[in-house]
Amino acid sequence: MEQQEERICLDTRRHGVVLVRPFLRASLLAVCGLGAFLGGWPLSAFGALLLGLAALIATAAVWRWDRTHVVLTTEKLFVSHGVIRRRAASVQLARVGAVEVEQTLPGRLFGYGTLVAGDLGSRNRGNLHRCWASYSLRTYVPSVEWPFYGCR
Repeated sequence: MEQQEERICLDTRRHGVVLVRPFLRASLLAVCGLGAFLGGWPLSAFGALLLGLAALIATAAVWRWDRTHVVLTTEKLFVSHGVIRRRAASVQLARVGAVEVEQTLPGRLFGYGTLVAGDLGSRNRGNLHRCWASYSLRTYVPSVEWPFYGCR
């Protein structure tokens, strides 16, 4: 019997919504830094420091976002993340127990949600990392018989 070759069905990164919180934090620091920078000499050095910190926070968030990938093949679900220390977790689709999609109201409106997949051999429901799936969540995660939806 001939085995089929493993195909990639989905290769995506986390939804951009995960950048909202770090960008808000960086924006707040940037506004405070700009105010301090315009406040005159003693405060301008502190303002420049806050502006640099805001840029660093925003850059680090985008870098982490870019380095996190969710790959779904015909045989397994694979999540890799990390910048300096790269980590990866995978589970065979045959061993995937329940696959849940948790969506808030904004998640339903903007097409993102939290994908929770657990390994049948574990007691934890989310043994494989919880990950924010991308805008294509509706296409790739139908509500029934998830592992058998057929890849494109």
